[in-house]
Amino acid sequence: MRPVTYTAASDISGAITIVARDPEAAYLGGGTNLIDLMKIDVMAPARLVDVTGIRSHDPRLARIDELGDGGLRIGALVSNTDLAHHPLVRTRYPVLSEALLSGATVQLRNMATVGGNLLQRTRCYYFRDTASPCNKRQPGTGCSAIGGYNRMHAVLGGSEQCIATNPSDMCVALSALDAVVRVRGSGGERTIALTDLHRIPGDHPERDTVLEHGDLIISVELPALPFATRSHYLKIRDRSSYAFALASVAAALDIQDDVIRGARLALGGVGTKPWRARDAELALVGHPPTVESYHEAAEVALRDATPQRYNAFKIELAKRTIVRALTTVGRLT
Repeated sequence: MRPVTYTAASDISGAITIVARDPEAAYLGGGTNLIDLMKIDVMAPARLVDVTGIRSHDPRLARIDELGDGGLRIGALVSNTDLAHHPLVRTRYPVLSEALLSGATVQLRNMATVGGNLLQRTRCYYFRDTASPCNKRQPGTGCSAIGGYNRMHAVLGGSEQCIATNPSDMCVALSALDAVVRVRGSGGERTIALTDLHRIPGDHPERDTVLEHGDLIISVELPALPFATRSHYLKIRDRSSYAFALASVAAALDIQDDVIRGARLALGGVGTKPWRARDAELALVGHPPTVESYHEAAEVALRDATPQRYNAFKIELAKRTIVRALTTVGRLT
């Protein structure tokens, strides 16, 4: 048994100081991903710094607040359940509520935090099997998925080092909504666009995000996006009960006078990070909300896809998922 030191942080600064000074320390929130990985020896922090008690010092960490411009500020300790069912989320950003409700069991959503969801690790079976080489788990050992059984793996954003998918549904919706992540570390506080938070693997697949050791996520901010009321999250999976996405789409459309004036489109289940399809968005603008327009956008979104031996089906699946999601959004009033 490997010894682990547990520390309950009382405030943000104290938590950051402890973790920043100890390279083997990790933050503990809901623990739905970290504790799971510790049990199978994939992650082995020597110190856990519990940040859940910080909410008594700064209640905003567990609160959802409306911003002056009509956007929302979501504290990092807000549970996935509370976020999914919040009235302003359901009415202004239904795509986010739908993504969260598709993502896990009720029990997990009750425990999981927004900050933790942003940082959850891949569900690649080779990453979770310590007997298999994995560059994400142990850099330089190789990628077992390349040349292995890679049905669940990415067709966008992969490299010769890693083709593991990002598993989050919430992050796909946040990517489409232009969310911004507020982070505090030893050097102070800064903001990071959600689309820039996660890294494609490149030559360093062990780094999932741009965060530095000791950085603590404080909140997520959603800008006012009026046409996000016309949005939808569609998730395609092997079974309808709490499985990870084979392909998913977060979509929103601004339709005026039967013309698409604005669009938001992000993909899950097919990329090594939550995949914002900006070129496909541009392909939609100025065109009528028709199935033909949606098919053209889908082709653009997947034109750079690189299939592996067992996951080539994901390309066509993702295209059809895009068309179906956009068709659903186009019919909303």
